[in-house]
Amino acid sequence: MTKASSPGPGARWRLASVLLVCFFSFFLHLGSAEVNLMESRNFVAAREMAAGGSWLIPTMNGALRLAKPPLPTWTVASVICLTGQPDNPTLLRLPAAGMSVLLVLFFWGLARELTRHLPADAEAPGRTAWLAALVLASSLLLITVGREGHWDVFTHSFLMGALWALARGWYAPAGGWRWFLLAGVLVGGSILSKGPVALYAMLLPFLLAFGIPRLFPDRGLLTPARRNGLLLMTVAGLALGLAWPLYLAVQHTVAPAALAVARLEATSWVERHARPFWDYLNFPVFTGIWTPLALLALVVPFARPRAGRFVPYLAVLGWVLLAWLLLSVVPEKKERYMLPLMPPLALLMAGLLRHFETALRQQPAPHPENRLLRIWAGLLALIFALLPVALLLVKLPGFGPGSLPFALTAAIFGMLALGMIWLLRQPPRPMVLAGISLTAMAVLLAVLLPAHAAWVNRKGDPGLRRAEALRHNPAIARLPWYTLEEMHIKEVWRAGRAAPSWPRTPDSVLVRPAGPIAVLTGSDVKAQLPAAWREQVSVRAVDSFYIDRTREAGYWRVLVVEPR
Repeated sequence: MTKASSPGPGARWRLASVLLVCFFSFFLHLGSAEVNLMESRNFVAAREMAAGGSWLIPTMNGALRLAKPPLPTWTVASVICLTGQPDNPTLLRLPAAGMSVLLVLFFWGLARELTRHLPADAEAPGRTAWLAALVLASSLLLITVGREGHWDVFTHSFLMGALWALARGWYAPAGGWRWFLLAGVLVGGSILSKGPVALYAMLLPFLLAFGIPRLFPDRGLLTPARRNGLLLMTVAGLALGLAWPLYLAVQHTVAPAALAVARLEATSWVERHARPFWDYLNFPVFTGIWTPLALLALVVPFARPRAGRFVPYLAVLGWVLLAWLLLSVVPEKKERYMLPLMPPLALLMAGLLRHFETALRQQPAPHPENRLLRIWAGLLALIFALLPVALLLVKLPGFGPGSLPFALTAAIFGMLALGMIWLLRQPPRPMVLAGISLTAMAVLLAVLLPAHAAWVNRKGDPGLRRAEALRHNPAIARLPWYTLEEMHIKEVWRAGRAAPSWPRTPDSVLVRPAGPIAVLTGSDVKAQLPAAWREQVSVRAVDSFYIDRTREAGYWRVLVVEPR
């Protein structure tokens, strides 16, 4: 490898362009969407941690939360401690958004290591890796996952960093052990974020694909230095990643609960959210604006001889297909679980973009490439032209026919459609197509995200009193809160503090309160109080709140129960 030099203007421009795409993808209007179910769980755990709970034994609504390792929760709790704002979704989503940027940058570095040895990369060093980073940063699935406070992006970002450090250490002429050690630390971070998920879905298929010399001839020999480096990475990763589970194992008060949770999580891969084996066959669609290119990159007879000059096609394709296979054999399936498929697919697409870019400089241009790029441009022109019509059909709030937002959106996408039509009459320009695609995605995110949040809530009844209002009720501000039924975690998030179940004796009898308490319930409290002390307490209603967006969902009352 050549000695690193200071980045020139071209390198700085590339970095600025990737960061600009990341800003639109992960940070713009970050707080516009309502906090969803998984975010509610994560944010409630972080809020209780920051409010004085244990940072090693997390809780959620006062109960142990051992199903997920604590590293991502630590980051959100740290944001709460630094800002003093435990209920601001924009701030609480910042750690996940930041990890999404790291995922893109780590992937950029890995793509650079995997392509720098190819002869075609010498024509424009680093360009393929840069294009791959742009494609990944603007892929639909990474945008949706990276904008929400989920822990998936943490585990995969750390693991992507480990793959980059592993590649750097593998090719380092000397001192590679430092990179292997860094890879181990990042593997540990991945385990501390969501257990072995990324090891299974990202690390294993990568090692299998790139470990086969026939698929990746540039792998080189397994020298003693590389063997020792892999051992160092493994030991460091397991030592760090297993530190928290081992800590729980020696805590006698929580060890049985931790073991039960581990068993439940293991069985959930089979029993929960089960879908057919072929459910992930639509994964190219989750690249969003890049779907035509993604489908084309997977057509081996066409893509291999073309993209193979710029990326190690067989190895990257093996990475994609092995990851898809490993994910598909697990019955539990969710859309965000396909995130490990996006990076290798982005690298395949970047290789194909580089081929289009170089092939179309020839005169005359190759016929298949010419036709395919015109089809891509035609599809984009059609989508841009129909988008304003779609906005009218779905009746997006604030985007009526005479509104300014609709007029601006229609004008922008009308110009984009006219631009694509003009391009159809010119020699195909793949980089212009890619640039317009990125621009369209940025405009969609900038204009439509706030309106989408309103559209999701369009069927809600206006003016309902929700759980957020309880934070401002002085009658219960200093009282402990309890519930008679299990309170949905989204309502716990809205209420702003924990509301665990009213304590009971071993024979399930409600414990008599020693002082006044607030009880949140949808049932009759008086009827459930034990006869032994029912007349010794007073019950008075102080508030109420609806438990969903509509009146039909019902409401809960807030009562103060205190000894007479």
